[in-house]
Amino acid sequence: MKIKKLSLRSRIFIAMILLVLLASILIAAVTIYQYNEEAKDYHRDRLERKERAIRQSIEFTISETTYPVTTENIPLIFKEDIFDIDAIHNLQINLYDLDGQLLKSSKRTIQRDSSEICLDAEILNTLANTAEHRYVVKNEKNGQTFQSSYSYITDEKFKNLAILNLPYLENDDFLNRELNEFLLRLGYAYVAMILAAIVFAYFISKYITKSLKTISEKMNETRLEKRNTKIQIASSSEEIETLVNSYNSMIDELEASAIKLATSEREQAWREMAKQVAHEIKNPLTPMRLSVQSFQRNFNPDDPNINQKVTEYSNTLIQQIDTMSSIASAFSNFAKMPAQKSEQLDVVHIVKLALDIFNENYISFEADEEEIVAKFDRTQLIRVVTNLVKNGIQAMPSDKEDPQIKVKVFTEDNLVKITVEDNGSGIAEETKARVFEPKFTTKSSGMGLGLAMVKNIVETFKGNITFTSELGKGTVFTVTFPKA
Repeated sequence: MKIKKLSLRSRIFIAMILLVLLASILIAAVTIYQYNEEAKDYHRDRLERKERAIRQSIEFTISETTYPVTTENIPLIFKEDIFDIDAIHNLQINLYDLDGQLLKSSKRTIQRDSSEICLDAEILNTLANTAEHRYVVKNEKNGQTFQSSYSYITDEKFKNLAILNLPYLENDDFLNRELNEFLLRLGYAYVAMILAAIVFAYFISKYITKSLKTISEKMNETRLEKRNTKIQIASSSEEIETLVNSYNSMIDELEASAIKLATSEREQAWREMAKQVAHEIKNPLTPMRLSVQSFQRNFNPDDPNINQKVTEYSNTLIQQIDTMSSIASAFSNFAKMPAQKSEQLDVVHIVKLALDIFNENYISFEADEEEIVAKFDRTQLIRVVTNLVKNGIQAMPSDKEDPQIKVKVFTEDNLVKITVEDNGSGIAEETKARVFEPKFTTKSSGMGLGLAMVKNIVETFKGNITFTSELGKGTVFTVTFPKA
């Protein structure tokens, strides 16, 4: 899952949890480091204290001895006292001559390592060349860490007599137990803190994103074609308030723009419709005017064919008047919204009635059921069917050898479907998007209001109309609307 795809609330939640985890890891790491440093300081200081105490004991023994204080007499001077000093301070003591050879040791053993019998030259050189004349070596053996300090033992005149070696074992068991107990307590505390952080992060992220969620929902509901409500948030941060004010200002501007656009579109639509109606009315007026003028010029009461000429003239005028009447009816039907009259009717029976007015023998009807009951307006359903069939007839080429128009009624998933299929000339790709536009037509006559009116009727009854068409092969219109 990519971080970019996470919601802001999830990011805040994860960030707070990670912050607590990172803090706990850092504190644990610092704690372990601090314990290790304290352990080093503790062992260093403890070795120094032990060394000072043992040197005081050694100096006291030297001052009380009856033997001459020389390097050769060191084993005699500390013959038994070295074991007492070891027992008092609980630390092994090794005494070497100035050349690094072992003189006396409090370690009771038969066999000794070569490193215990003779000191390395590096140790002797470092001890002799340091200002403090003290050298500490740290090494590990069998998984245990040892510190060995080397320093000179002097007589009363500060003459070097021997080299004192104190092997010191760094026993961290106590410190490790303390560290483990502290880390365990710290772990409990951080588990409780993480649980508290999860709860806190949940509520704080919910609080932070609540305003943003409200704004997002309002933005998703924003539509140009409807009135949009402004966002009202009681309390919010300065940034959220700025965003809300910007959105509300946008809504005001959008509403003003929508009103202007709707007004402009209505005015433009009516201007276009008026032009179309005027154009369609002028078409029959021109032949009517020419017929009247011709009759005036050629009228002769004594003409033996006067009755025939009057009849022809009358028929021409009646034909053009009928054309004008159909134009007026088409415009009136389109302008008038379909009545919201919803009644229970048998769709199969109504479609049959609508088809009865057509005389074309190539129109066929098919229904999956004898009766399909739905709520629709009887007159409007007849108008839908007749317009679709009429379009199919008009789309049929005059030289079509086997014209066919198939009307079918069936149900599908609680929906009623009516299909009108023809094998006419089809609809070109470039005109498919404009088929349901008012005043759009590909025919030489008519106002192009039929399909627009059908779409208006069907959508009024919560249905829809679609079509598929292939140029040169035909078109299928499908009307769908709910049963109830």
